[in-house]
Amino acid sequence: MMTYSDSESSHGGVKEYKVFRQFSRDRLLYEMLGESTSGEGSKSSWKVLIMDKVTVKVMSHSCKMADITDQGVSLVEDIFRRRQPLPSMDVIYFIQPTKENIVMFLSDMSGREPLYKKAFVFFSSPVSKDFINNIKSDISVLPRIGALREMNLEYFPVDSQAFITDHDSALVELYSEEAENSPYFEICLYTMASRLATVFASMKEFPYVRYRAPREQDGSPAATRSLIPFKLAEILWKCLEKYKSIPNYPQTETCDLVILDRSVDQIAPVIHEWTYDAMCHDLLNMDGNKYVVELPGKHGGPPVEKEVILDDNDPVWLELRHAHIADASERLHDKMTTFKSKNKAANINSLVHCRDGELSTRELQKIVQALPQYNETVEKLTLHVEIAGTINECIRDMRLRDIGQLEQDLVFGDAAAKDVINLLRSLQDASTKNKLRLLMIYAIVYPEKFEGDKATKLMQLAKLTPEDMKAINNMKYLGGSPQSKKSSSGFSLKFDGGQKTKHAARKDRTGEEEETWQLFRFYPMLEELLENLNKGQLPKDEYACMNEPAKDSKSQRSTNSTAPNGRRPAHSMRSRRTPAWARGHCSDDGYSSDSVLKNVVPDFRRMGQRIFVFIIGGATRSELRACHKLTAKLRREVILGSTSFDDPPQYISKLQLLSENDILKTPPKPHNWS
Repeated sequence: MMTYSDSESSHGGVKEYKVFRQFSRDRLLYEMLGESTSGEGSKSSWKVLIMDKVTVKVMSHSCKMADITDQGVSLVEDIFRRRQPLPSMDVIYFIQPTKENIVMFLSDMSGREPLYKKAFVFFSSPVSKDFINNIKSDISVLPRIGALREMNLEYFPVDSQAFITDHDSALVELYSEEAENSPYFEICLYTMASRLATVFASMKEFPYVRYRAPREQDGSPAATRSLIPFKLAEILWKCLEKYKSIPNYPQTETCDLVILDRSVDQIAPVIHEWTYDAMCHDLLNMDGNKYVVELPGKHGGPPVEKEVILDDNDPVWLELRHAHIADASERLHDKMTTFKSKNKAANINSLVHCRDGELSTRELQKIVQALPQYNETVEKLTLHVEIAGTINECIRDMRLRDIGQLEQDLVFGDAAAKDVINLLRSLQDASTKNKLRLLMIYAIVYPEKFEGDKATKLMQLAKLTPEDMKAINNMKYLGGSPQSKKSSSGFSLKFDGGQKTKHAARKDRTGEEEETWQLFRFYPMLEELLENLNKGQLPKDEYACMNEPAKDSKSQRSTNSTAPNGRRPAHSMRSRRTPAWARGHCSDDGYSSDSVLKNVVPDFRRMGQRIFVFIIGGATRSELRACHKLTAKLRREVILGSTSFDDPPQYISKLQLLSENDILKTPPKPHNWS
């Protein structure tokens, strides 16, 4: 009786290539909602949809309410709320396979007067045999079940190429001082693995499972924490082995997965990232992807507040989000000017061709029909111009260019202690959080500068409190790179990649990449790591594999899109152009045609196998940008998963909690991705 939902899709005998976010949307709408109709009614019959608190988030991350209604759903209900009986309507249950949910379902559908006519039950993850037997044992319920399936879809897409498992407290639950002694530790890992596994079950992908190898083997708390990627990989592997019984699930490897934790790059979560996307979330008071912008009033009236949702449904956002903020600002003003001038020209042209300077009825009709589109486009561009203007004001007021320049100079080994001290003295009025972020980067590159009373002197110079300094001290719980040598303070945060002649957290890749803006040198370590994975050059002692691939398999998994030497021509640092991967296929009306994936690689059949990367403890916007970039560069769809997406203030708050002994009793408030 128990079946699996099959996500295979083909056209003309050829399997259709779907981009990541399309998978969950199509499966929820068409496999679950669209196919759930009793034989007595037509597919147009109205249905009730019942979900729990987790599955409603899964649904809201993938589908709009209008999409759900289009599939014949007239009412959406919470399984734990008292509900009105609707015995003439079919019902769809999209629920987690928990004891509480099973009890509620049986209560709804058992007895002489069930709440609904026919029930179609879809579980978000694998359901135990005991629960299935409980359902089968109720003879009054059994005839009323139209479907009983495992959807295996319990992840939360937050971008066209990214998802979270919704473990906002993972950094604290897994890496805090007493984490391994807490019951949260195992629960967090098992739930995380289960949800991550549903990504592969849903997409019918069977990965090579690589993970960041343990850096300590001495049984210490640090060694336990360095084992976390391996532990997750081990639990995930067991889940994937069970999925091999799913119809059409591949029996051999079809993609790559790398499991990392935040120790792989502690700079990316705190450095100022200068893209439009990152600046919006870093500097503006956003609620998830929502922002309230203040617009000038019409006809000189008072300012008007308008809520904006910055997501993939906004074509202007889609085009400019990965552009440097200065480039995005210029392009927005150019778009606005061009659009208005073109429309004025069209109106003048109409006037010239009309008789006696009067508009004909037909011409007037055309202008009236064009007005809504014109107003909508101008309003959309105006919103983004205002947002970009607010960001630029913040940059000026906070003197972020000076701070950002020093941050990047530290990362690339072009600055030393005197530069940090001089800036702290000259920027006495800088915000606490910006000075703290600068010192965190300084500590990663120059850990020896925080030994003994040196840290106290820096704290006093920056006017920080001991509470602020916890963020720096607690980085030790995450550890550093495998080759790092421990300092006398007991930990090191220094990364490989720098030249021996200077402290550098990573090598400068200027000249390897396309032209760029000032303060755009920084790249997350993830970018280099994934490029090495694509080349088959990940060090095995640092990145182990649960199912080691054959030596000649690399050529089958990727398609080369770069020159033989792997480099592109060098360009001027002062160029005003944005790299091609960050530019959508744009038009003068401010709209881009589609996602970066469709623009860069229109022939999906030529795409190499997918790369998945999962970061325990939170991912950053610079890492998401790198995944979009590498999708175009490697011609392989790169999908970023994490326990959460953290902007710098959230990440720092979590770091400060790692040394709190009672923190697992009061985990951080979850970040709202709406």
